[in-house]
Amino acid sequence: MATQNSTGFKSFRDILIIAAGFLAIMPVLGINRTTDFIIFSIFVLAFNILYGFMGRLSFGHMLYLGSGAYGITLFTEHVSRNPFLAIIAGICVGALLGAILGPIIVRTTGACFALINLAFNQVGYFLVVVAFSRQTGGEDGMSVSFSKFGFIDFSNKPFKFGFVLLCLLVTYYLLRKFTSSPYGILIKSIKENETRVKFLGYNTFNYKWITFVISSSLSAFAGALSIINYGYVTPSFIDPSRAVEVLFAALIGGAGSLYGAIIGGVIYMAISNYLASYIPRWEMFLGFALLIVVFRFRAGVWGYVSEKFKSRTKAIPVRTP
Repeated sequence: MATQNSTGFKSFRDILIIAAGFLAIMPVLGINRTTDFIIFSIFVLAFNILYGFMGRLSFGHMLYLGSGAYGITLFTEHVSRNPFLAIIAGICVGALLGAILGPIIVRTTGACFALINLAFNQVGYFLVVVAFSRQTGGEDGMSVSFSKFGFIDFSNKPFKFGFVLLCLLVTYYLLRKFTSSPYGILIKSIKENETRVKFLGYNTFNYKWITFVISSSLSAFAGALSIINYGYVTPSFIDPSRAVEVLFAALIGGAGSLYGAIIGGVIYMAISNYLASYIPRWEMFLGFALLIVVFRFRAGVWGYVSEKFKSRTKAIPVRTP
């Protein structure tokens, strides 16, 4: 009982810290850009479940972000402009895609896992830009608008910011529960040594498949929120050349850490949004930053800070009466 209360207190504390952090940077970045930072952080959290916790690197996760983006857009265009139903539709598209492709993808490991995701991403990009260009708008994309329900108005920037921030906090809370549960411990064990987990009698295929669907669903959720924020969709939401963005963010913040995913998302977005305004070849500095992380901060920024804090805490002498 005491352990559960302690876990609940930590989750509540973390939620307050995350909310306070984004509210603090909002006056500096502006409400639109901060909303964009929050949505990208959700995407990094989704990717981190697959890469950081289960140890499977994907080079094609833009496919699932894009499936959510196009899912919400097409649902709004042809079915209903209700924003909540549209978001659910976008998530369902990502979950369905993960459920269909998962049995094929999770049978592979290492480079094969990374590249087969990239291959499916390329196929999805082709379908959007060429094969179904009449339905998706092709390279021009599509604009979208949502219905209003009283104070629920996604064209209102403060309301949109509050809604997206709430989505991040709920996502963080659920993922914290998920990763600290016996299921979360099991997928971490799969990352460490899948053979031993099989030897203990677990069907690792089912666990990997379910985790893959969870990751693809959350990625689609981030894609749907992106359309809520921007009001239009273009092939850039599913472009496989952007797959490295979420990977860089996870590495910078710290793979295998929920806090690290959010911190990495904010750092990457800050670099890509502000450094690009002053330096044309800003990607070179991002490469330098990644090299520093790999050689100096092996556990990412958050991992390094956590280790320093723990070492200082242990170094403090305990006085006994």
